[in-house]
This record gives sequence, structure tokens and C-alpha cells, in this order.
Amino acid sequence: MIYAKVIGNIVATQKEEKYKGKKILMIQPINLKTKKNFGDSFEAIDVTQAGIGDYVLVTVQGHSSRVALHDLEMPIDAVIVAIVDNVELDDE
Repeated sequence: MIYAKVIGNIVATQKEEKYKGKKILMIQPINLKTKKNFGDSFEAIDVTQAGIGDYVLVTVQGHSSRVALHDLEMPIDAVIVAIVDNVELDDE
């Protein structure tokens, strides 16, 4: 899973049939220790009602993402599975 921040919405009037009714968000991976962006932003299906500015956990493996959606035939790589309220790290 990846820790990330939601940075935008994606609106598509024409899309794969299985995406209909699903919210697509743009996310930016965040380094937990430095709290800075790392890597490229990418899109993910949301199952949590997350919005812009929320910090989230994202599955980034096809099978795990399809299981999160309860659809093993879904053509998907990433799914937002949790909205993060707080992160506590060991200072070491």
C-alpha cells in the first residue's frame, strides 16, 4: 500500500462499463517521514468517499485492488481503501 494525498478529481463522460458509478481521484504519493511528495501522481478508484486534501492508503497491485472492489474482472491497478486520520511513527 501507498500513503498518499488526494490532489484532484477525474471526470470522464465516456469510460469502461465497469467504471460507471465509481469515483476516480488523482493522488500524490507522500513520504511518511519527510511528509514530502515523492514519485509521480496517478489515478485511483475511491471506495471511501475521500476528497481533495485527504490523506489516504492506496492498494497498488491489480489483484489486491480488484479484491477491494469485490470484482476480480475489474481492469484496475489502484484503489483508495482508507482515509487516514493520524499517523504515529517511532522517532528512531
